[in-house]
Amino acid sequence: MLLRPRDPGFVHPRASEITPRAVYEGRRDLLRLLAGGAAGAALASWAGREALAQGKLAPLKGAKSAVAGAQTMEKLTDVKDATTYNNFYEFGTDKSDPAKNAHTLKTRPWTVEVEGLVKKPGRYDIDELLKLAAQEERIYRLRCVEGWSMVIPWVGYSLSELIRRAEPLGSAKYVEFVTLADPKTMPYVGSRILDWPYTEGLRMDEAMHPLTLLAFGMYGEVLPNQNGAPVRLVVPWKYGFKSAKSIVKIRFVEKEPGTAWNKAAANEYGFYSNVNPDVDHPRWSQATERRIGEPGGLFAKRRKTLLFNGYEAQVGQLYAGMDLKKYY
Repeated sequence: MLLRPRDPGFVHPRASEITPRAVYEGRRDLLRLLAGGAAGAALASWAGREALAQGKLAPLKGAKSAVAGAQTMEKLTDVKDATTYNNFYEFGTDKSDPAKNAHTLKTRPWTVEVEGLVKKPGRYDIDELLKLAAQEERIYRLRCVEGWSMVIPWVGYSLSELIRRAEPLGSAKYVEFVTLADPKTMPYVGSRILDWPYTEGLRMDEAMHPLTLLAFGMYGEVLPNQNGAPVRLVVPWKYGFKSAKSIVKIRFVEKEPGTAWNKAAANEYGFYSNVNPDVDHPRWSQATERRIGEPGGLFAKRRKTLLFNGYEAQVGQLYAGMDLKKYY
């Protein structure tokens, strides 16, 4: 089904690939290209993003994880796809922009502040964090709210390892994640798409779940800049935007924190944002997804989306009794 933006005469056949209205309504050049029948050229440009993949990075190996659900056996997404097709709006709104623009990000020195309702607040250097617990490889499914998915081998350890060291107070009900917002190194910070800095949040039990990963690497190497270096969150049963990139603060709070996409469009992006094929986005269905890298490209056969992205056995009990349509 075609989505017709407010500007008459332009048609974008992939609205579900582009989340915010401000973004897809503003891409007039691309819309004119597609409306003029030049879809082949557009697809060729899209395919050419593989040439933008970042070069060899420092190795970061992880032991096989024993956490239940941490090792899906599905085929891995090619590293070139995972590092050149993603959302990181601090570096641009097109899928290839982060790979092109994130070289400006400086990941050393880097510190992460732990603050709020904890007995042991502190500031951790990135090298301290790397050594805080044993690194593990977790092979997770990634499901984007836009209707596409990947399978990625991450390297890191359960966020709970850090949380336990901070010793949260009983009044701490949520964990807020604040990411870097540096206009000198992030050219799109300051745009009106989102309220900067990008923030995310989890309920305490979600943050403590062993599948919730503090990630420092992927594909056996340290994180590329465009994928959230030097440290990011990965929450595999939630839509990808919940996994905050380039984290600089972890804050323990009593009340549900405001999050970037929820503040931008609360009717489209809920606080929980659990993957749910039965709860559609207001502008597209969430029942199926397109696996990036599979034959057919944009026209590849879609697969059914699984509740909690296939992690229901591990995390379903966190939401027992909740109305998942109300708390989307």
